[in-house]
Amino acid sequence: MGAGYYQFCPVAKAMELLDERWTMLVLRELMTGSERFSDLRRGLPRISPALLSKRLHSLAVASLIRHEDGRYVLTDAGLELVPIVQAIAVWGVRWIGELGDADLDPKLLLWDMHRQVDHDAVPHGRSVVHFEFTDVPGTLRYWWMVIASREADVCDYDPGFPVTVTVAGSLRRLTEVWRGDVSWQHAQRDGALQVLGPEHVRRALPAWFTLNAWATVARAHGPGVTTATD
Repeated sequence: MGAGYYQFCPVAKAMELLDERWTMLVLRELMTGSERFSDLRRGLPRISPALLSKRLHSLAVASLIRHEDGRYVLTDAGLELVPIVQAIAVWGVRWIGELGDADLDPKLLLWDMHRQVDHDAVPHGRSVVHFEFTDVPGTLRYWWMVIASREADVCDYDPGFPVTVTVAGSLRRLTEVWRGDVSWQHAQRDGALQVLGPEHVRRALPAWFTLNAWATVARAHGPGVTTATD
């Protein structure tokens, strides 16, 4: 538990646990399907293994999660927090629109995207999406997503399979597409993203990914922000 507020108020008692740094994001990861320690680390790349272990221990002591067969599973108490976390996400999209450069992370973006692959929309067999982020320096510029057998994985090295389609352009713009600030079509029209490959694949690619639930939330942070369906 975090530092005590020493108030009987239930908000204060709840926040003694929930407002510790990273705790809500650990819960977010568990709610979006990460169950193993390694997957939680990939969804939270900037947390140290020691701190992640500490946060998981606190959640287990508070009976929000349980550890079984190498997996971390939400208890009934943890599941009751799902609509609360979703509501915070909706509020954040609606009222906090600006993204700083430090908020942009290709590893985290593609990890989130790989969880939202619509396998029914992807052709049978293996498909490889190559990402080239022109505004990212060094080795973090190139990424690959391998989709096969109703599974998907993200690689920061060439996996050696033929590339099905390439997405080239701005990390910021693809992040905005994923958040629902602009559509795939808008990002391609303004030249910030290019989709390279056979025409039928280029047209189908956006449907390979199901946008997050908050992508269509109406924005309140000024003009120039469009919906995912513009």
